Amino acid sequence: MELLNDQGLRLDGRKPDELRLIKCKLGIFTHTDGSAFVEQGNTKVIAVVYGPHEVRNVHRAKTSADGAFVNCQYSMAAFSMSERKKRNRGDRKSTEATIHLHQTLAAVIRTELMPKSQIDVFIEVLQSDGGNFAASVNAATLALIDAGIPLREYVIACTASLGTGNVPMVDISNLEESLGGPTLTVAVLPRSSQIALVEMSQRFHLDFLEPVLKMAMKGCDYTFKVLDMAVESYLSEIGKPNNWGQA
Repeated sequence: MELLNDQGLRLDGRKPDELRLIKCKLGIFTHTDGSAFVEQGNTKVIAVVYGPHEVRNVHRAKTSADGAFVNCQYSMAAFSMSERKKRNRGDRKSTEATIHLHQTLAAVIRTELMPKSQIDVFIEVLQSDGGNFAASVNAATLALIDAGIPLREYVIACTASLGTGNVPMVDISNLEESLGGPTLTVAVLPRSSQIALVEMSQRFHLDFLEPVLKMAMKGCDYTFKVLDMAVESYLSEIGKPNNWGQA
């Protein structure tokens, strides 16, 4: 099955440089310090943040006077995939995603402002349809903002790959991941254009790496605009009871 048809359109009708529809919402739970929901195509992710708070006993050895300890946990719901699979929280893929999530968020959280404390970031993938980790990073960013955690700036993630004729494609769906070649996931700080994480499912030929990376970063730029508008709308809304932000 070709990833691009004769008209240059993908299997779901998108153009190569077109992202799936992004929906997001902050403050979805009242009993957490921060929370967010991100839906990108059919991929749906919830992020929850607790903290900063006193370091729990199990992480006491990781505490530091130089900054907060960031505890991350990535998991997928048993019903998140079309074929129901039992996934333990400690399985290899979830463990790798947890490590990558910690690395990505550590690039933006200003831990030095919160010494001897702990921040918990929990991710749950409710529905999986490609780009799970990218959507998780985006949801975590929104949840951290909702929790009031000081950040250097947003961190945004997106995926890219190659279609028919080695045409770069952005925001890869699950079907495209399974039918196509390697998928690249990049997390960037959009305001400063710094890269926080690059991960590849397989190796790219050097000739194709740069155009695919540029396509992924273009996707990050668009996603940043969508998320930033959602944050502005949310902050305006929660400020209304006290006339916050009103002229």
